[in-house]
Amino acid sequence: MIRTIAIDDEPLALQLVTSYVNKTPILELAGAFDNPIDAMEFLDQNEVDLIFLDIEMPDLNGLEFTRILTNKPKIIFTTAYEKYALQGFKLDAIDYLLKPFSYEEFYKATEKAKKQIGYERAEKKGDEVDSNHEFLFLKSEYKIRRINFNDIIYIEGLKDYVKVFLKDEPKPIMSLSSLKALEAKLPEEKFMRVHRSFIVNLEKIDTIERSRIVFGKVYIPVSEQYKEVFNNFVKNNFL
Repeated sequence: MIRTIAIDDEPLALQLVTSYVNKTPILELAGAFDNPIDAMEFLDQNEVDLIFLDIEMPDLNGLEFTRILTNKPKIIFTTAYEKYALQGFKLDAIDYLLKPFSYEEFYKATEKAKKQIGYERAEKKGDEVDSNHEFLFLKSEYKIRRINFNDIIYIEGLKDYVKVFLKDEPKPIMSLSSLKALEAKLPEEKFMRVHRSFIVNLEKIDTIERSRIVFGKVYIPVSEQYKEVFNNFVKNNFL
């Protein structure tokens, strides 16, 4: 499946794209947004493979939105203005659908996205052959450090880097990376994201107090977005 969102400030245009997505078996609609700001907040917490993106929008147009994205999904532009086509392809867009477009045109663009995403997934799968569930290597202070998963207590994500807090080490390991990228490398049976800024090692949790995880003098909040999953973990391990 290809996880997809649609962004368009015109209600009828947004409704058309979402209806096309819903009738296409390979696509899964993860969200529909009438402005790029809300979409950006969603993408900060969720991964998608493909965005159907309008260009002419107030505050932040589709081209500007694409330029500021990190870890860019694939983009298919949907617009009524042919003049943007060249700029769209310069941003490595999969395709450019000129409104009004038919389902046939939409489907052909989706097939292009399917092929490219499939190639990248195959490459990623090949890269993961040598990965493991015991450790990872992290670049910190001009060195490459081996970080054993069992030594990690929790990880804090800041704007441009992460801080990895380890047992028996007084200072965290700091590395230029994103929490999202690091989360993808961690074994999900051991680690859980409990806040947009925190990932915890589930095996290191000793105390939970008022929706906060306590590590010594550090209190890590469990945000509303992750509370249900975390509470289920606690419930499943509750006596």
